[in-house]
Amino acid sequence: MQVADRNREARTTAVVAAVCLVAQLALAPNVGLGNGRANFALVFAVSVSLSAPPSRAVVAGFLAGLVFDLCTTGPVGLMAFCLTVASFLLSGEGRERAAGDLGLCVARFAVADLAVALVYHLAMLLVGQSDSLVDALFLRALPTAALTLVAFLPFAWLLNRARTPGSSLGGRRRGSHLSGRGL
Repeated sequence: MQVADRNREARTTAVVAAVCLVAQLALAPNVGLGNGRANFALVFAVSVSLSAPPSRAVVAGFLAGLVFDLCTTGPVGLMAFCLTVASFLLSGEGRERAAGDLGLCVARFAVADLAVALVYHLAMLLVGQSDSLVDALFLRALPTAALTLVAFLPFAWLLNRARTPGSSLGGRRRGSHLSGRGL
């Protein structure tokens, strides 16, 4: 007997949001590569985009970007814009195809990650927060993209495992007592 748990997706989203918020506030400022820092707001937005309907994904991307903007010294609205656009693009028709494919999820995230990092840090160059194009691209955008990709991997694995049909903690598919019989 299968029981539909309608609140499972909401609980999973809330847990991912809480973990990403704590990581963004406590872990990201203290772990860096060059001048790059991991962007857990992007991790959350893409996690929701790959599992939720487009309307929920866009709202999650905007709110995650707004929280990111309010926690940093950058212009308010820049990351909110970047994550809203990324969430919209990632939550399209390929969402169902990526549900069981970890490699496809990571590849789609890597493209979005690099695009968001480049747009954000080039905009930061335009507003005077970066010293040069080399600083914006090679010391900030690329390290940020690399750290964010590494930060996304555990989330992708856990969320992909949770979305895969028939997965359980034991790793075996559970069926009815009649499965495997010729009835």
